[in-house]
Amino acid sequence: MLVLTDLTVRIAGRLLIDHASVQIPTGARVGLVGRNGTGKSTLFRTITGVHPSESGTVSTPSRSVIGTLPQEAPNGPEPLIDLVLAAHVERTALLAEAETATDPHRIAELHTRLADIDAHSAPARAAAILHGLGFSHDDQQRPVSEFSGGWRMRVALAAVLFREPEILLLDEPTNYLDLEGTLWLQDHVARYPHTVVVISHDRDLLDQAVDQILHLENGKLTLYRGNYATFERTRRERLLLDQKLAKKQEAQRARLEAFVERFRAKATKARQAQSRLKMLAKLAPPAARVTDEVREIVIPTPQKMLSPPILALDDVSVGYEADKPVLRRVTLRIDTDDRIALLGSNGNGKSTLVKLIAGKIGTMGGRVTRADKLSIGYFAQHQLDELIPEQSVYQHVRRLMPDAPEAAVRAKAGAIGFSAAAADTAVEKLSGGEKARLLLGLATFTAPHLVLLDEPTNHLDIDSRAALIEAINEFPGAVVLVSHDRHLLDACADRLWLVANGGVSAFDGDIDDYRRLVLAGEPAKEEDGGGNGKGLSRTDQRRAAAERRAELAPLKRKIGKAEQEIAKLHKRIATLDEALADPALYTRDPAKAASLAKDRAAAAEALARHEDEWLTLSAEYEEAMAG
Repeated sequence: MLVLTDLTVRIAGRLLIDHASVQIPTGARVGLVGRNGTGKSTLFRTITGVHPSESGTVSTPSRSVIGTLPQEAPNGPEPLIDLVLAAHVERTALLAEAETATDPHRIAELHTRLADIDAHSAPARAAAILHGLGFSHDDQQRPVSEFSGGWRMRVALAAVLFREPEILLLDEPTNYLDLEGTLWLQDHVARYPHTVVVISHDRDLLDQAVDQILHLENGKLTLYRGNYATFERTRRERLLLDQKLAKKQEAQRARLEAFVERFRAKATKARQAQSRLKMLAKLAPPAARVTDEVREIVIPTPQKMLSPPILALDDVSVGYEADKPVLRRVTLRIDTDDRIALLGSNGNGKSTLVKLIAGKIGTMGGRVTRADKLSIGYFAQHQLDELIPEQSVYQHVRRLMPDAPEAAVRAKAGAIGFSAAAADTAVEKLSGGEKARLLLGLATFTAPHLVLLDEPTNHLDIDSRAALIEAINEFPGAVVLVSHDRHLLDACADRLWLVANGGVSAFDGDIDDYRRLVLAGEPAKEEDGGGNGKGLSRTDQRRAAAERRAELAPLKRKIGKAEQEIAKLHKRIATLDEALADPALYTRDPAKAASLAKDRAAAAEALARHEDEWLTLSAEYEEAMAG
């Protein structure tokens, strides 16, 4: 159990956590949420001992290991698989000692411990994690130094997942992943065998992978049972109750004050007046809540809508090196009000397609037809580096309105989300979310007919992502999305294009169908010399999916039943752990404590049995899918 007691944390003199206490049960999967800047990452650093607390304590079970993502990406000449395997320090040390040990008893001890930690299956487990995060078998043999910073952070994530620490702390792990990696990680976190606390603004991960939400607000920590949807509903109900209580207390306060004023000077009523004054003093109002209103995001409406199609590609090839196209024989069209999401793992050409549509790169062959007077707004995360750090928001807007009066420029800055003094803030002092808001405002400045959004949610908190979803859905023009945020895609996209095998094809299904394909066999990551996406045609894909579902339905039902039993037992164990964590129980009712401990042991035994069954069934399922 991870226990924070009366914890107070400051950073640069600013109070972030104020005498907060919480108990996180062993084996819980917790989503840590709160507005940007409230101190979530600082709390992680305090738990790991990197940042000192002003007061209070952090307690963890003895000998438990806390695992976190490193601040910097790993680098070096060793292959990816070796770096991940080396993360399990005990296994590495035991294997090294086993090679040189001569004492028979010690050799026996070493091999017994290696068997206990399942050391010999470690390479397969490490490879499976790397594969889930997007690394092919060949990639896993390449040196870490050959990969970019974002891919090396994936390696760091693979290493900490492979190590399986008893307490796993993940800070925005999906920021480095594509949709496929995010779907895999979501599934992995949901099945993680120990305690995991994840900071994330990914609504889908918080709904599907965690069973508790830890909310950091106004310096206090509150633990809610259930996923993010349950937390949101519970918190909304609590806020309504607080408002009702405040109104009730205000009415009672008014009555008491009126009585005191009427009878304060009357000797016969002096005692009653003093009594009412004491009641007034005790009538504390509910804790004041800071309104966390998020400014809306607006994508300006085009002055005149165009006739469809607004853009068409006919047998187009595109790439960066002669005779080495990234995409080949691409034929597609975009209509006036399309909402298109691009699927496919990183490196398959999604960003290349977006750049082609935006006119940032030319074609190697084929024809691109754009509607007359078509205006395109293009947002990509790498464009954050193009903002000028020392210049203010106002100056960035002014460059696009060189002849406009002062009032008009400030009005436009306000429409983007930077009114009054905020418009004079230098970009280098803005948060990541504020920079993203500014960049989106600049990208859509001309009221485009088509908006291209390449990973727009990085650095945005949950509320800002909700504002972006509203903006996209209210925008009357066309939108093409690349995002690892499944909730955004579910809420906005009505067409899915799969970018894979050197081509682009319509995906016949929804995000749930795509998730099942990714987790079952990851077909989008298979390499194919044809390169035109015909291996994943709508007809073939539909037929194959239907046949697999029919053949494997009974096995899938057994897996689902095992998962339900595992979930029930996890909840049962968490409830028992919470009861057993009460020190007073052992003196107040020793018999009950013994009974609960016995129940806990039985539940743990049943959990191990059902997990073994789940592993066996899952292996059969994966083997059948592979066949």
